[in-house]
Amino acid sequence: MVETTFEGTFYKNYKVHFAYGYKITIENQGKDAVQLNSRYWKIYDALNNTEIVEGEGVVGKKPVLKPGEFHTYNSGCLLTSPFGAMQGHFNMVNLNNTNKFKVFIPSFKLCAPFALN
Repeated sequence: MVETTFEGTFYKNYKVHFAYGYKITIENQGKDAVQLNSRYWKIYDALNNTEIVEGEGVVGKKPVLKPGEFHTYNSGCLLTSPFGAMQGHFNMVNLNNTNKFKVFIPSFKLCAPFALN
């Protein structure tokens, strides 16, 4: 599950930037314990800029989820326009058999409320 918030605007390097927060919740719906090892995000800006973000864990953690457990974290990004989107995946490992797999996060929108209608 993804929830997004518009955090505000500010100037950086003589350009206005739009700050967005997002909250992601993932659930282990399997029978084995799993660990989130890394993330991959494509961040789309309405001005046709795309940024790729890859790295270990999420916000400095590599959470282990037992069957039925959830993990929620908050993070954010900056855009140079009031509209954008993100999509990506988490690289996971099954701790019982060491099989690696990806959990895909479908595209979600980032919109500044003042820019809507």
